[in-house]
Amino acid sequence: MKNIAIIGSTGSIGTQTLDIVRANKDLRVVALAAGANVELLEKQAREFKPDIIGIWSEDKARNLRQALSEFNIRVVSGMDGLIEIAAMSASDILVTAIVGMIGIRPTVEAIKAGKDIALANKETLVTAGHIIMPLAKEHGVKILPVDSEHSAIFQCIHGEIGVGNKISRLLITASGGPFRGKDSSYLENVTVDDALKHPNWAMGKKITIDSATLVNKGLEVIEARWLFDVTPENIEVVVQPQSIIHSMVEFEDGSIKAQLGTPDMKLPIQYALFYPERRYLAGDRLDFKKLSEIIIDKPDRETFKGLDFAYNALEAGGSMPTVFNAANERAVALFLEGRIKFTDIYNIIDACMREHKVIENPSLSNIFDTENNVYEYINQILRR
Repeated sequence: MKNIAIIGSTGSIGTQTLDIVRANKDLRVVALAAGANVELLEKQAREFKPDIIGIWSEDKARNLRQALSEFNIRVVSGMDGLIEIAAMSASDILVTAIVGMIGIRPTVEAIKAGKDIALANKETLVTAGHIIMPLAKEHGVKILPVDSEHSAIFQCIHGEIGVGNKISRLLITASGGPFRGKDSSYLENVTVDDALKHPNWAMGKKITIDSATLVNKGLEVIEARWLFDVTPENIEVVVQPQSIIHSMVEFEDGSIKAQLGTPDMKLPIQYALFYPERRYLAGDRLDFKKLSEIIIDKPDRETFKGLDFAYNALEAGGSMPTVFNAANERAVALFLEGRIKFTDIYNIIDACMREHKVIENPSLSNIFDTENNVYEYINQILRR
């Protein structure tokens, strides 16, 4: 029996993780945490009967305690609650499916408690990779990527790195999002509904917008730099519109390994939970008899500026990836609220990165201060 804790259980990754639990009787959920979706969290708690659940608001936690009084389930709230869940002794692995920099502290505490991490929280490595990866090594903890692209790379290097084979290049694939082939003038007038129509993947709203701007791919480049210890100049993004090739690895001898499959997030989630075992997973399979071509193209980095912002942030180093991440996070929220245009996401990121003075080797405190400074600067922009 493997005991798992999930922070972000009501989101896309969290709910799909619970689908995998339903299909595998040797997985037990010992903890669940959500941001605000109290109704779904209560439903999950009634089904899986974890030892502890958490929600951000103490008022909602109080309501949950009353609603679940018939069960022996501890209900916690806020950051203290997330940390308690992350570090609890009963769990073997923590699934970090929560969105935002709120996931960093729980991940740190889980690592210190010796928990393996099934990592779906991009911000953890984007902003604090220089802290997280050495900490995981120090505590003998595995960081198991859940993003489809990073899982693909992880699968491709299995059996290679341990015997001394060296990575020459990572090829991270992008679908191109809903606006592939469009120009800058087209992007000026796109709506929220337009941007949420991803051609292949069913994801949360924030990551779907990030896919449309190519910021998501930029965040993945930064993550890959830390996960696989590869320099930015050896990480390349290519467009593969069908989302069949999830990523590729080139080795020193010129050989390239690719991981292929249907666009189904359950595969990388399940691989992380059972690594290195592969188990049966229900779902569609690739039918090469029906596959006429696999298109590989270059991303349009002039129109979709998110990718270049990410490489610039990596080059600047230090606290700049935090600025890139925080500015995008706030800008996407503003776009989803209808307060800015799609192209203003780029303008806000650019303005914040130009304004920032880099802090070398930032501490966690520096990282969170930088995030707050970015939000304050964006508020100034909005008031102009």
